[in-house]
Amino acid sequence: MKQSIKELLFSAVAFIFSYSIAYLTDIELVKNAVLLAFIIQWILYIPAYLLQTEKFYDISGSITYISAVSYCFINNYDSENLNIGNVILSMIIIVWALRLGSFLFIRIKKAGEDIRFREIKKSPTRFFMTWTLQGMWVSLCSACALAGIAKGIIINSYFYFGLTVFLIGFIVEIIADNQKTKFRSNPENKDKFINSGLWKFSRHPNYMGEILLWLGISIISLSSLERFEMATLISPLFTYLLLVYVSGIRILEHNGDKKWGHLDSYKSYKKNTPRLIGFL
Repeated sequence: MKQSIKELLFSAVAFIFSYSIAYLTDIELVKNAVLLAFIIQWILYIPAYLLQTEKFYDISGSITYISAVSYCFINNYDSENLNIGNVILSMIIIVWALRLGSFLFIRIKKAGEDIRFREIKKSPTRFFMTWTLQGMWVSLCSACALAGIAKGIIINSYFYFGLTVFLIGFIVEIIADNQKTKFRSNPENKDKFINSGLWKFSRHPNYMGEILLWLGISIISLSSLERFEMATLISPLFTYLLLVYVSGIRILEHNGDKKWGHLDSYKSYKKNTPRLIGFL
């Protein structure tokens, strides 16, 4: 009972914190978009729990990104004075969301299940917290983009620099995912760890790409933001903290240590290869 209460309180804190960032912008479109993101997650939680499935969890995250961004874009659309910056920023986020969502959906369909959810989905409050945290992920990562689109993206040197950073991160993420998929599809690599391609230089190059692309989106949005709207620039920092210390690298490294920790080759790989790159 105590654990359930803690999980519900944590869900409440996640929502309040996310909405507080949106509230600081004092932009109605951003506040509504964040509410929309959480409502989508909470609605989809119901069939997911009843069916005891996590198979559409990842794809729902992509759908939520697309919905939130589209909401701000459509409600700030002016056919007579079309903002090209808004079009470009909205499109790159939608393309990223479609690519990542479909990739994760296909992966879990092949695997049959996501083992992370094996115990989580049995608890209604813990599973609800997981869906709420996805709403928080969408809200905080996209906050700067939502604010930028709502105000109108300014095309200047920051825009082009941010777009370049985004494209580098996006390409790195795609290449890293494809390299790992091909590695795993080879029967000879069963129960082996990947240390080739981009994985030779980083233990988690796909996450490096993810952090870079959100940094790029923040830079694109920067010139459109003022005063408390700058709080939405938490996006790349939140992405970094989430992937490194919460849901990504921490779990993978723990599982990797259990699976290959006894191997000298794995110990050498961990010692000589950064988790991301350089000081990161």
